[in-house]
Amino acid sequence: MRGPSPQPSPQRGEGARVRRAVHGVLFLDKPLGLSSNDALQKAKRLFRAEKAGHTGTLDPLATGLLPLCFGAATKFSQISLDADKRYRATLKLGITTTTADAEGEVLHRTEVNVTREMLQVACTQLCGEIDQVPPMHSALKRDGKPLYEYARAGIEVERAPRRVTLHSIVIAGLEDQGQDDTWTLDVHCSKGTYIRTLAEDIGKLLGCGAHLAGLRRTGSGALTLQGAVTLDQLAEMMEAERDAHLLDADALLADWPLVRLREEDAGRYLSGVRRRLPLPDMPNVRVYGPQPRAFLGSGSVAAGELIPTRLLSPLEVQGLLSTQAPQASDPEKALS
Repeated sequence: MRGPSPQPSPQRGEGARVRRAVHGVLFLDKPLGLSSNDALQKAKRLFRAEKAGHTGTLDPLATGLLPLCFGAATKFSQISLDADKRYRATLKLGITTTTADAEGEVLHRTEVNVTREMLQVACTQLCGEIDQVPPMHSALKRDGKPLYEYARAGIEVERAPRRVTLHSIVIAGLEDQGQDDTWTLDVHCSKGTYIRTLAEDIGKLLGCGAHLAGLRRTGSGALTLQGAVTLDQLAEMMEAERDAHLLDADALLADWPLVRLREEDAGRYLSGVRRRLPLPDMPNVRVYGPQPRAFLGSGSVAAGELIPTRLLSPLEVQGLLSTQAPQASDPEKALS
């Protein structure tokens, strides 16, 4: 379930500054040139939300899917952070830059003579588990300071390689059929993969250099851009219209098995008490009380015990029960 407590605020735009309890997940289509945090803060103001967080940073250069969590849903943002990601990347061959993307200064220009077959070979070589060195222009920290601050000062520091997985790199086509230097790739990768570094690595394998000219996130785990809205669209909506775009607070757990508890067991579970159930071991389950949409939190099942992992507060549960998403369906097929 999702949504705010009812408020008489039909205004468009950011409206009144009075904060309210909002619970749910929003699929935001982040615009170009805005940081993830800036996008989050704009959305938070539009919804007048008391609490909000995003589920994984997108660079200002990147657009696309940025799931935002409000209220109780923020407790489960890590689920999307840990999920595999999908991107539509624009690769510019023959030009390397200081930042490995289009925002940096040009370092080298090289003549390009690359066929689709050559590009496919390079992409195939990079698929699977690889050790990737994070770029200097990144938010990773060294001694408490982001790497990009060192880079801006002209200092390069040693970075330890990180193991990432490139599940697939599919060539979607040429950006311009009259040129052979700009290609579009569909990338499916694990969390923590730097697509800028991938672009550089492809350029090195091809011997001509490359940089990332554009990037759009199209998926995060099972989440896609379907139903995503932009900040401009949200700003033009009445408050009730914006609220209708919020998914339930348990939306990020939608593909997890469901366990439903009786009233007396639900109260104990919210207090962190384990519950014996005749269920097989499962690393992740979503847990509900007896009401159709009484979401209590997440848990795991081991040796016949339901173990709480992330719980809502009783106040949050009551807030969720006071509203229901227009598009919500009862999450049945419970295991208990």
